[in-house]
Amino acid sequence: MSQSSRLTPPPRGDVSQLLRLARFLKPYRGRLAGALVALVVAASCVLALGQGMRHVVDAGFMKSDPHLLNLGLMAVVGVAFILAAATWTRFYLMMTVSERVIADLRRAVFAHVVGLSPAFFDSVRTGEIASRLTNDTEQLRQVIGFGFSMFLRNGLMMIGALVLLFLTSVKLAALIVLGVPATIIPILLMGRHVRRLSRMTQDRLAEVSAHVDESLHEIRTVQAYGHEGRTRDQFNAAVEETYAASAIRVRMKAWLISLVMLIGFCAIGIIMWIGGHDVFAGRLTVGQLSAFVFYAAVVASGAGTVSEVWGEIQKAAGATERLMELLDTPSVLAPANPAIHLPPRVAGAIRFDDVTFSYPTRPENVALGPLSLEVRPGERVALVGPSGAGKSTVFALLLRFYDPTSGRVLIDGADIRHCDPLHLRNAIALVPQDPVIFAASVAENVRFGRPDATDDEVRDACAAAHALEFIEHLPQGFDTNLGERGVKLSGGQRQRISIARALLADRPILLLDEATSSLDAESERQVAQALERLSEGRTTLVIAHRLATVRTADRIVVLERGHIHAIGTHQALLREDGLYAHLARLQFMEGEAV
Repeated sequence: MSQSSRLTPPPRGDVSQLLRLARFLKPYRGRLAGALVALVVAASCVLALGQGMRHVVDAGFMKSDPHLLNLGLMAVVGVAFILAAATWTRFYLMMTVSERVIADLRRAVFAHVVGLSPAFFDSVRTGEIASRLTNDTEQLRQVIGFGFSMFLRNGLMMIGALVLLFLTSVKLAALIVLGVPATIIPILLMGRHVRRLSRMTQDRLAEVSAHVDESLHEIRTVQAYGHEGRTRDQFNAAVEETYAASAIRVRMKAWLISLVMLIGFCAIGIIMWIGGHDVFAGRLTVGQLSAFVFYAAVVASGAGTVSEVWGEIQKAAGATERLMELLDTPSVLAPANPAIHLPPRVAGAIRFDDVTFSYPTRPENVALGPLSLEVRPGERVALVGPSGAGKSTVFALLLRFYDPTSGRVLIDGADIRHCDPLHLRNAIALVPQDPVIFAASVAENVRFGRPDATDDEVRDACAAAHALEFIEHLPQGFDTNLGERGVKLSGGQRQRISIARALLADRPILLLDEATSSLDAESERQVAQALERLSEGRTTLVIAHRLATVRTADRIVVLERGHIHAIGTHQALLREDGLYAHLARLQFMEGEAV
């Protein structure tokens, strides 16, 4: 993960992180039990084939009895049918549980992430989070559905085969047991490195996803500055780093698998040599040696499969770590005790009580304060000042995207730190400077402000925002998909959709962040009229750089470097000849009506 991330990895070193998936597996314990029974049946069938082989060789071939061969064939076919049915049952149950668990896990992680504060997203790239929700969960899906059951199946067959080996020949079985540590040691020693490299690969892959997300999101800027070549080079470098990490992991895993297979099959060769001499000496029958070799092959192939699957389990442990990091990230916006419940319709009184604030990514810089400001219910207050004065920070604190470093923000006398952020924001409608349009229809975008609104209410909101004139000319009208981030609309049209959304939301507190900045003169006049109607009876805070848009505000608050410089009406502030008058003169010189 990038160094800028705030996610702190938990201690590493074993697969204990996988145990944290238990709560997601628990609802499906019935299916898991059924899969376990099927797994035991399938393993038993494989082991039974070895005994069948011994019986057929000793009783059929050695005694030249065709009838016994016929019975042996029928038994093998019967066992094969049972094995096939048990395998189907195990595979179906485990894979469906896997799909269900991954769906539940993705929902849980996403639900937690969308409730985290913007401070979290200030330092974590969204592409990395997307990678965890897709690539990491996909890795887990393979292991839960296939890897775990293969690990258990082969482990169970290895144990059963070892028991039958001892029943057949203690001497030869002892040789097998001596060879098991030689197989297990590479798994334990190299498995740690495989797991560490697996996490490194997932981190590099997350960086690739983040780069893709960022580059495509800002593709117009990339192309406008002719930055395509450098963007390709950066992407290629990220891909090569991912490949390099993957290649090291694959090389380590290849050594692990090959060593286990080499040790296992060399052991079988030695056992056949010793067992052959025991047959010549009469200490073993040919059927017993055949069964012994069969079980030794089961042990060897099982050890190879277990070692291979163990590498995947190690990789899944790394993926689980990364997902659990997200789930473990606390939301600093949880309601403080004692919790306060705002009424369904607040009056709209706002008060900043000696508030100071620094952004978490820049704790050394005070962005706001100390600031004390009171806004009466239904009052229209404009916030003006140069860039960096703290205007947007006021909105961010009021929406409780962040909590003040010190002081209190109150709505109707209630400290909003004690309020559920969801209930708090249900009292506030926001029209941002850069309108957010989703890849959905016009109606769905407007209805984002109130999902249960009727078609007529959506249409009325669009009419009030003077958006009908272009909506009705779209190919499918209100059903037209606006494309990712509203690429099918002009800036002014996107802004009017955003205003219609706020109109439909009908909330007692209205925040307007340069809501008419993207409109031409005629559209601005029309929307300003709609906003005047919308502001009636509502507490309205307006951020404005164009002073001509705030002349009718009840009060204008002039901010400078996070402090209140002056408060008054448009005319009164002009007469004071302070910062507001200076800003007004600058705009007048640029042709803006003062």
